[in-house]
Amino acid sequence: MGGVNRLYPIFADLAGREVRLVGGGPVAERKARMLLQSDARVRIGAPTLTATLQEWVDQGLLRHDPGTFKEDWLDGAWLVIAATNDDALNAQIKQLADQRRIFANVVDDPAHSSFHVPAIVDRSPLIIAISSGGAAPVLARRLRERLESLFDDTLGNLGQLAQQHRKQICNAYPDTGARRGFYDWLFDGPVARLLRQGNSEQALHALEARLARPQDLPPLELALINAMHADPARLTLGGLRTLHEADVIAYEDERAEGLLDLARRDAARHRLNEDEQHDPERLAHTLTGLGKQHRCIALLKTRRTPHPQWLEQTTSRLAQAGLPLRVVP
Repeated sequence: MGGVNRLYPIFADLAGREVRLVGGGPVAERKARMLLQSDARVRIGAPTLTATLQEWVDQGLLRHDPGTFKEDWLDGAWLVIAATNDDALNAQIKQLADQRRIFANVVDDPAHSSFHVPAIVDRSPLIIAISSGGAAPVLARRLRERLESLFDDTLGNLGQLAQQHRKQICNAYPDTGARRGFYDWLFDGPVARLLRQGNSEQALHALEARLARPQDLPPLELALINAMHADPARLTLGGLRTLHEADVIAYEDERAEGLLDLARRDAARHRLNEDEQHDPERLAHTLTGLGKQHRCIALLKTRRTPHPQWLEQTTSRLAQAGLPLRVVP
């Protein structure tokens, strides 16, 4: 559909790395501001600069090469952004950057860009980026506006707390399932509520108190997602939530691939063989084994049951093994 390439999403660490910015107008000023926030070493080339850009040069925040573009401006650059009003010059910069294997962005010209700058929602350290691959930038901006109203500044404060206490959290909850349960409590519970109320000291006290008294491991969970349609668009909200929470996903065949794309990237996957799919005893044995390594298991069913009593027999075998089965519509 269409001729727009699917971009590979990536967040670049530009701290201490040189980024070449060509152009000295308001657009270049906007780009420079974001680059400086990323601690990049910004080097700008242009005959003249806006008052703000000149002020940043005077303060030593960025370096200025006056005059028209020269090829050696690209020496040492990790990225280049062309923000001039000269289409021919922008195309030349992109061509020279390609020859040097430097990623280049031509502002408002996706066809001449090897990387795109997305619309972002900044809740540092959490950054939400939205890109249409250059196909519909206005749509991306509209989505950003909606997300900005949906996610308040509390997210940033929560992210900072999680970052500052990451080592303590790992020590208190070495089991990944228990750790995930703790993060659910952190992001959804009293700490988030206190931050929204402006009580940052109480929020910190609540977090430290919970870390001082780690909770027990969460109970083992097994959920059957009945998705024989194998259509991601028809997956229920409960099914989507189950996929997001699962530590491991047991699935039947390649029809599940579209649904598996909706799961957590770090979730383990186990493809069931024919015996495991048809024999409740074998399936129960396999799922019980997975339960020894994972706390939350999703069984993704995309094929018809082999016989009418399959679900009843499977549920019975699992219950005998101490692994109750929850069915998700």
